[in-house]
Amino acid sequence: LLLIIAGSALGVLVMRVAGLATALRARESLQRGVLPAEDMFQGMMLAVGGGLLLLPGFISDVLGLLCLLPFTRRLAARKMRERAEAQAMRQRAFQDAPFQAQPRDDGHRPNVIEGEYERRDK
Repeated sequence: LLLIIAGSALGVLVMRVAGLATALRARESLQRGVLPAEDMFQGMMLAVGGGLLLLPGFISDVLGLLCLLPFTRRLAARKMRERAEAQAMRQRAFQDAPFQAQPRDDGHRPNVIEGEYERRDK
């Protein structure tokens, strides 16, 4: 019971400290003109780890600790970046297909004559 309470207290502490630190790093990155994607991912992993520590149970605590360890966060970030790059390459491959019909922008319009008609039967 004491381990569950200690794990929950650690989870709350990690979520508060990590959230503040992530917000400060993201603000500094934005002031430098750099997109804080890596900082945001690290903060998200810390928040998930803290949330998992809040849940009672051995498995959630182990997963929460894995999210808190720096080398597992870097490994997860690298894997997710590789997956995102592969997904972008797949989308780009379908987007740049050579046989894809492109709309022509050479000033040609279809031959359409607008008007009214009246039918006269003899």
